[in-house]
Amino acid sequence: MAIDGLLLTTLVWLQIKHFVADYVLQPAWMIGGKGDFRRPGGYVHAGIHAAATLPILWLSMPHLTWSIAVAAGEFLVHFLIDHLKAVHGRRHPCAVNARSFWMLHGGDQLAHHLTYSMILTVVAWQNYLNV
Repeated sequence: MAIDGLLLTTLVWLQIKHFVADYVLQPAWMIGGKGDFRRPGGYVHAGIHAAATLPILWLSMPHLTWSIAVAAGEFLVHFLIDHLKAVHGRRHPCAVNARSFWMLHGGDQLAHHLTYSMILTVVAWQNYLNV
């Protein structure tokens, strides 16, 4: 598969994974546990993202070590993005129909999707080096 097709396929799978992990697989205890280092919700949520990203990367990059490293990086970045959003949301609560709620939600999603841009950069770099 050409590198552009590989990157597109990887992006599509990352987007599907993101929807499932962020919207389908989050019970209330997980959502409520974000923003508190002592509660497991944020860790489990970020772990689901990293675990689901790993097979996508394993199929996209020639070295398992790089796939594990990138998935670990996604765990950390995803956890921190969600943690900061939760802390901000608790300090500045707003209704779901408020503009500020949607700005915060959109900023959170933008940060996650920019993370996928960085992941795709690593995938492209790894595949370029191993051609």
